[in-house]
Amino acid sequence: MKIDAEAAGMDAGRLGRIDEHLLGKYVEPGKIAGCQVVVARHGRVAHHSVLGHSDLERDRKVGDDTIWRIFSMTKPITGVALLTLYERGLFALDDPVHRFLPEWRDLKVRDRLPDGSRPLVDPESPMTVRHLMMHMSGLGYGGRGQGNAGIGVDMLRKPPAARWGRGGTLATMVEQLAEEPLRFHPGTKWLYSWSTDVCGRLVEVLSGQRFDDYLNATLFGPLGMVDTGFTVPDDAVGRFAANYTRNAQKRLELLDDPETSFYRRDITFLSGGGGLVSTAADYLRFCQMLLNGGELDGVRVLSRKTVELMAGNHLPGEGQLADFALAGGYGEVGFTGMGFGLTVAVSQGPTASHAIGSVGEFMWGGAASTLFWIDPAEDLVAVFMTQLIPSGTFNFRGQLKSLVYGAIAD
Repeated sequence: MKIDAEAAGMDAGRLGRIDEHLLGKYVEPGKIAGCQVVVARHGRVAHHSVLGHSDLERDRKVGDDTIWRIFSMTKPITGVALLTLYERGLFALDDPVHRFLPEWRDLKVRDRLPDGSRPLVDPESPMTVRHLMMHMSGLGYGGRGQGNAGIGVDMLRKPPAARWGRGGTLATMVEQLAEEPLRFHPGTKWLYSWSTDVCGRLVEVLSGQRFDDYLNATLFGPLGMVDTGFTVPDDAVGRFAANYTRNAQKRLELLDDPETSFYRRDITFLSGGGGLVSTAADYLRFCQMLLNGGELDGVRVLSRKTVELMAGNHLPGEGQLADFALAGGYGEVGFTGMGFGLTVAVSQGPTASHAIGSVGEFMWGGAASTLFWIDPAEDLVAVFMTQLIPSGTFNFRGQLKSLVYGAIAD
């Protein structure tokens, strides 16, 4: 990547603090194996660094083209794919989901009454596409036989495709979820869930194509995202990072070996919520397209107005996640001062979120501690890649935001 901090209106010396911080606090003490950081502003890369190892067992260093599991950073990609079909007039945000998934016509809610009983009741209003895109559908997380349970450790250790059985697909997931009661009435609460995977199924139903084929034709091919997909091919396995967690002694422990990883096999469950691998360069192109109002290098994916729709706060009354998140729920960015759009969190500003930034920046992250944010007010994108489960082990987002915004010089 060509780096020009001055053209980006940033101080190169201050940006250098990013590497000093990550090396001194995380890489050298062995808290993470390695990482990659890209910061771009005004369409110029202001900072790019590769630090430490991508694979400790094989002594492989992080490279410019290291491939990372991005887990839930798949969600905004799915959101964009679905919105390309919105722009074709194939659905409205407030259309009931059962219009496209008829097996969901008779969904029930597991209600909670004052006497402690939990009867099955009809939803107060139908689940809509907007509810799915916002995690307000009533769905939860949980695999086969777990119903709509909340997110748990097993959810963070297994690839999404492993949770629906051998040969599972988006279609069979929808069939299985149709048999589970919702955890709350759609539109009343917020809970991280399989909702975005269901959005992937909607892409298939509306487009008539397999989800991966639609992504390749509509996003990855046109945007030149050459290393983004649901599997890692043989000729790229040497660039695929290992995935780690920390054991009881706070030492790194291998969770997923790149040579034998699930992502090296044929996958039938194309998880719109967490199934993709990507590179920092590819994900930067995706983010820059959104920051540009839906266009990159002459390729238009969405209109500017549709990106504004995606990145607006759709919570009722333009509220914050703290007011709607189900007790015990989880979110990649916290709940305070955060609104929610269509598959992305939206900041209500630094005084509301208690963190440096701008009103209207939008963002998300992934289970292996990857993260990104897009700040239209500052014309800025930041992408951070590492492989440490669970995300939230360390406050990478908060620290990186302090370092990045502290380097703005214009």
